[in-house]
Amino acid sequence: METSRKKNMITTSNHLRHVESMAHLPSGAGNIPELNAVILGESLASEEHDLIFPSVSFSEKAIVPSPQKYLEMYKNSIEDPAGFWSDIASAFYWKHKWGNQVYSENLDVTKGKIYIEWFKGGVTNICYNCLDKNIESGNGDKIALLWEGNELDVDGSLTYRQLLERVCQLANFLKDNGVKKGDTVIIYLPMIMELPITMLACARIGAIHSVVFAGYSAESLFQRIVDCKPKIVVTCNAVMRGKKMINLKEIVDAALFESSQNGISVDSCLTYENESAMKKEDTKWQKGRDIWWQDAVPKCSTTCDVEWVDAEDPLFLLYTSGSTGKPKGVLHTTGGYMIYTATTFKYAFDYKESDVYWCTADCGWITGHSYVTYGPLLNGATVVLYEGVPNYPDAGRCWNIVDKYKVTLFYTAPTLVRSLMRDGNEYVTRYSRKSLRVLGSVGEPINPSAWRWFFNVVGDSRCPISDTWWQTETGGFMITPIPGAFPQKPGSATFPFFGVKPVIVDEKGVEIDGECSGYLCIKSSWPGAFRTLYGDHERYETTYFKPFSGYYFSGDGCSRDNDGYHWLTGRVDDVINVSGHRIGTAEVESALVSHPQCAEAAVVGVEHEVKGQGIYAFVTLVEGVPYSEDLRKSLVLVVRNQIGAFAAPDRIHWAPSLPKTRSGKIMRRILRKIASRQLDELGDISTLADPSVVDQLISLADS
Repeated sequence: METSRKKNMITTSNHLRHVESMAHLPSGAGNIPELNAVILGESLASEEHDLIFPSVSFSEKAIVPSPQKYLEMYKNSIEDPAGFWSDIASAFYWKHKWGNQVYSENLDVTKGKIYIEWFKGGVTNICYNCLDKNIESGNGDKIALLWEGNELDVDGSLTYRQLLERVCQLANFLKDNGVKKGDTVIIYLPMIMELPITMLACARIGAIHSVVFAGYSAESLFQRIVDCKPKIVVTCNAVMRGKKMINLKEIVDAALFESSQNGISVDSCLTYENESAMKKEDTKWQKGRDIWWQDAVPKCSTTCDVEWVDAEDPLFLLYTSGSTGKPKGVLHTTGGYMIYTATTFKYAFDYKESDVYWCTADCGWITGHSYVTYGPLLNGATVVLYEGVPNYPDAGRCWNIVDKYKVTLFYTAPTLVRSLMRDGNEYVTRYSRKSLRVLGSVGEPINPSAWRWFFNVVGDSRCPISDTWWQTETGGFMITPIPGAFPQKPGSATFPFFGVKPVIVDEKGVEIDGECSGYLCIKSSWPGAFRTLYGDHERYETTYFKPFSGYYFSGDGCSRDNDGYHWLTGRVDDVINVSGHRIGTAEVESALVSHPQCAEAAVVGVEHEVKGQGIYAFVTLVEGVPYSEDLRKSLVLVVRNQIGAFAAPDRIHWAPSLPKTRSGKIMRRILRKIASRQLDELGDISTLADPSVVDQLISLADS
């Protein structure tokens, strides 16, 4: 990544320097040099350099109503992190308060072992704070979960009181089957209400849950079982995803068999009968190990004592992909994570008690942990869960759900936004969507054209977009807009959340001031940070703290503009080095998607005998647009014009669809293999929503 240097480029500890100008921004649309100003609800966002201002009526009701208020809170959080987070943490229930030291850390490998601790010595329980505390405050009859099944006419709901009873029943079952504090439970469930129920039940008794996305193969599940050695596996027999039935029990059986062959046997497999997908009698069964949820759990007591835990006791393990191929077990602890997810949810969505919140993510990913289960329930929110896929039975399903449940806060991924954008506006505009108040984006940088479509079409130009940057490792939002607080720029994650000190460094680890591009690092810890990689603290230090001593290295590239706004440019390992120019794949993808006939694009690097690396672009066109040489040239020209000739794709590969996981993540590993014609090294494609896409791409490789 090229670094733009200024004369005064020095290392500085003044982390407020990029937000000081915020205090001088107007509260309404004003004359901004070289920028178009748009007020929410009054006009369309159309230009790359639009400033989208919150309307006065929105800001007046917002938790953070102005740049001045944001700056005041941010300054406080940076200058006195112990006081700032202690005040927030005091609003939660603690059996015993933490000691005098709110946090302790070492992020510098040259000074010894890396460690992060928040609220150590404080004793609490996240399940108690999610459920019991809300019931005690009078919200027992408030709807906690609204569940939408795969089919249009299948749904359900649970109040906070009913949810607590279900959680206690499962917690008692787990205890009766030998699960105790510190034991691990693997959860391999689809998006049914039993998934968050199981997470909360584990937390209630101090067990560590490890949710594995119910789209992973038996081999992937086996790897995780061997690594964390669970006491029990919780699954269901099958799930319908659209018209496709997935036999989950069969996958679990294969993983458990493979585990036993490697010396790791699991005592019990608790299986929920998802009768809409598969009947009991059609489910393969191993007597003595397998237990039907419906036969055992409802018989247990609806009350269960809380296991009080230290703030630094483990809450969950979540495995994420590693560059070596071996999954990394990211370990989050209880207290700091609880405070951070609750606080980020509240402010980044401007949460109100009347809101109905829907995040489309699966609980198999960090987003489903922090912003489906824990963050919303800690705030007493009503949460929508959806079992199916967003385009079943048609591309209007999301907006059907929004209207049905009067969803006010909608949080999804850019890849879904682009997919729905491709399907056409008519699937959106046939629904009211008047309930929507705040939109959100997660998972990857959202390109400005998708941002504008999301804003203009889905949100009717009146809903701010919380375009959040964060990671599995961070536990919660790190850089994010705060609705109502300050203007947005389409595609920018804007400014840091409270207590977060983002810095951009060059290749030598020197902080770069002002407008620049470089490597995104975080200086100082925050409560939601992960504490280690399970069983491999050395890898934790090597991956995240050795690249730049004294910082957490995110692995992402970032640009900061002259207004201090942050623009994520993608993973550093997704940076292509073309003739000495370091080009973020996200930048090229964004340029391609700005073409009116391009619906989606994914860019990878390939070896080039002259330039070192070349740019290889997979392009999905808008429905009905034919492939042509003129269009190919037009796409290349768009990139040349927006970024420069050095970033022009060497190859455009037509792609009817892109290989994605069921959660919508593009599998770039597969695209790299196709681009380099290493077709015998494609690896496991079982997690793809549609594995046939791979064959389609291969057949078009030389077209």
